[in-house]
Amino acid sequence: MSGILDILNSDLGQSIISGAANQTNQPQDKTASVLTMALPVMMQAMKRNASSPEGAANLLGALNNSKHDGSLLDNLGGFFEGGVNDNMLEDGSKILNHVLGSKQQGVNKLIGDKSGMDANQVAEILKVAAPILLGLLGKQKRQNNVSSADGLDDLLGGMIKGNSGDNEQSFLETILDADGDGSVVDDVASMVLGSSKNKDGLGGLLGGLFGK
Repeated sequence: MSGILDILNSDLGQSIISGAANQTNQPQDKTASVLTMALPVMMQAMKRNASSPEGAANLLGALNNSKHDGSLLDNLGGFFEGGVNDNMLEDGSKILNHVLGSKQQGVNKLIGDKSGMDANQVAEILKVAAPILLGLLGKQKRQNNVSSADGLDDLLGGMIKGNSGDNEQSFLETILDADGDGSVVDDVASMVLGSSKNKDGLGGLLGGLFGK
């Protein structure tokens, strides 16, 4: 199974990056950097949300919706042509709120600091990307005939861990929460800043950003 970073490096991924950059009037290289850092975080957060029966049922329901079943990927040109419509941007905002919750602003700031963008610019890119990410999951769900919580967990885990080579070393080993407390704070801090949680140093600063 292709990992999310491998997908971003494919022709499809380049179309997603280019479309998101044009939609938000941001440089393509910075948009690529934002998506490369943010999408694995979002998938890891979704995996955690889906670890409860209710969370799994909610995500399976969302992926069964025609908006997120993967059909969007068959016409990305149409999705971006003339600008992403307000309904899709609202959908993206709802997805982000559900996936990241109260951590969203802190995640945007950390990724923005690393990519040279402000948090609002990161938020705009992710609003465009979130429905596409659900579409990618929805397509994989259909192709793999996933219909249960266990199958969904395997699907998400495979897309997180299925990245190859340098991508795996650079992002996926550090995205996982070192202390297992289920905090997106650790995921983003470790991935973006290359540090483990340290209350006396960067970890303490990052904890302050998230109100921990």
